[in-house]
Amino acid sequence: MASGMTAFTTLPARALVEIDVNKGNIEPLPIAITDFLSADALGAEIASIVAADLQRSGLFAPIDKGAFIEKISNPDVAPRFEDWKVINAQALVTGRVSQEADGRLRAEFRLWDTFAGQQLAGEQFFANKANSRRIAHIIADAIYERLTGEKGYFDTRVVFIDESGSKQQRKKRLAIMDQDGANVRYLSDGRAIAMTPRFSPTRQEITYMSYESGQPQVYLLQIETGQRELVGNFPGMTFAPRFSPDGQRVIMSLMREDGNSNIFSMDLRSRTTTRLTNSSAIDTSPSYAPDGSKVVFTSDRGGQPQIYVMGADGSGQTRISFGGGSYSTPVWSPRGDLIAFTKQSGGQFQIGVMKTDGSGERILSTGFQQEGPTWAPNGRVLMFFRDAPGGGGPRLFSIDLTGRNEQAIPTQGFASDPAWSPLLD
Repeated sequence: MASGMTAFTTLPARALVEIDVNKGNIEPLPIAITDFLSADALGAEIASIVAADLQRSGLFAPIDKGAFIEKISNPDVAPRFEDWKVINAQALVTGRVSQEADGRLRAEFRLWDTFAGQQLAGEQFFANKANSRRIAHIIADAIYERLTGEKGYFDTRVVFIDESGSKQQRKKRLAIMDQDGANVRYLSDGRAIAMTPRFSPTRQEITYMSYESGQPQVYLLQIETGQRELVGNFPGMTFAPRFSPDGQRVIMSLMREDGNSNIFSMDLRSRTTTRLTNSSAIDTSPSYAPDGSKVVFTSDRGGQPQIYVMGADGSGQTRISFGGGSYSTPVWSPRGDLIAFTKQSGGQFQIGVMKTDGSGERILSTGFQQEGPTWAPNGRVLMFFRDAPGGGGPRLFSIDLTGRNEQAIPTQGFASDPAWSPLLD
C-alpha cells in the first residue's frame, strides 16, 4: 500500500480548472508532465500513468513531450517558467522515483503554476514496487484535487462481470480491475453465473448474486482475503442487493410467489429483514442516498417503470420521474445532488441524471442497448455497459457529467455490470 504521504508546500487553494457541468464543453487545461527522474524506466512509466489518468478525465490536455524546451535535471529546483509558458503549459508536474534502503519506492512530485511562477503542491509517497501503479494514481488524484478543488477518483477499482463464450453458453465471472482497466483479477471461477456486484462504501467488500444452488442467492465477499458468506437464502427471486452508506445493511428486491417484487432491507449483524414497500407492482433497484436517510427505486405501479423516492424506513413514497419512456437502475450520487438512471425511449437506451426531486433531467449518452450506471466516488463520472448491435457482447464505458467525454474502458473480453469502489485506503 502507498503510505507515508508528506507535503512539501501548498499555497492557498485556487482552482485552475473551474468545473461547471451545465456548461457542456469544458476547455481542458494544458499541462506538462515530465518523466520522473529515476535510475530505470519506472519514473517515465509513473509519469505516463499520471498523464493518462488526467487526460481521461477530460479536464486536462497533457502536452506532447517533444514540445518541451527545458530538460528537468533536478525536480527540487524551480523550473525555467518562461520555457513552459512558451508552449502554453499552464501547469507543470516534475518528480523523482528512488529506492529506499529497505527496498521501498519513494515517489516525489511537485506541481507548478507556470504563469504565476509558483509551486502549488509537493508531496512524497512510499510503497513497495508492486504498487507503483497505485502511486501514479495517487499522484494523479493529488494533482486533480489541487487544480480543480474536487476529490480525484483514480486510486479506485471497479468490480464487474467478465463475460466469455457464446451467447447460448455465456460464462459470467466476477472480476476486479483498476479504474483504468489494468490489474484484472478474477474473483469467481465462472462455474455458477454471478450478477450485480456492488461495493461496500466502507470496506473493500462486495455483495453480489450467484446461481450456485440453481436459485439466486446473495453473498458477501471480502476482496483481499477471498472470504465469502451467504447473506441469506430467500424464497423466490432476489434482485440487485446494495449496501447502506454505513455498510451495516443490504437493501434488495425480493419477488414472492404471487409475482410481486418488493423492497426489503436486511441488517447484516442480526440478519433481520424489514419490508419497505408493499405494492402489487414490481418495485426494484433500490439505492440509498449517501446520508442513508432516503432510498431511490424503480416501480411500475403507475403503469410503466418510473423512479420513486422514499424514506429509509419506507415512508413517503413519491414518484419523481415524469419523462416519456421507462426508467430503471437509479443510483444516488455519492455527492447527494443527483440520481443517475437508465431510460428506454423510442427504441434507444439512455444514461442520464436528474436532481433528487426529479427536475433537471439530462441525457448524457444514447445507444442501442446500454444500462447500469455506477458513480465514481467523487460524483463527477459515471461508468456503464453497452451492447452494440451485432457486437456480440457488452463493453464498459465512462462518461462525465457534461456528457462530452465518453471513454471506452479496456477489458480483455466482454464486460457488464460495473460497480465503482470508494477511494482505496
